[in-house]
Amino acid sequence: VQFVESGGDWVQPGGSQRLSCQGSGFVFSTSDMAWARQIPGRGLEWVAGHKSDGRTYYSESVKGRFTISRDNAKNTLYLQMTGLKPEDTAVYYCATDFGYVGRGVWHPCGGSWGRGTQVNVSL
Repeated sequence: VQFVESGGDWVQPGGSQRLSCQGSGFVFSTSDMAWARQIPGRGLEWVAGHKSDGRTYYSESVKGRFTISRDNAKNTLYLQMTGLKPEDTAVYYCATDFGYVGRGVWHPCGGSWGRGTQVNVSL
């Protein structure tokens, strides 16, 4: 299993950015996928999940600002980020998600991980 992540860059507060993650070595179309981020000095935070059946889930910190999507024909997962804030500065990782949804609540569990792409939000 391999992932190639791209799109991380420096952006000003309020700006937008799109991350991409192309997977290989597994059946992407039937895999649940997710984005997580590592903020400096803090633990890993799950940001958004995209189930193979089309359901999507978001953390409260990004809901309404970030959109997760996928293109199964291209084996690619996306994260469209808008209204970026300095606190969104982090290394963003894509991963397969072996978690579950219980009573409508998303409980992610990472399987295979990409190497990450750095997003910096500052003036």
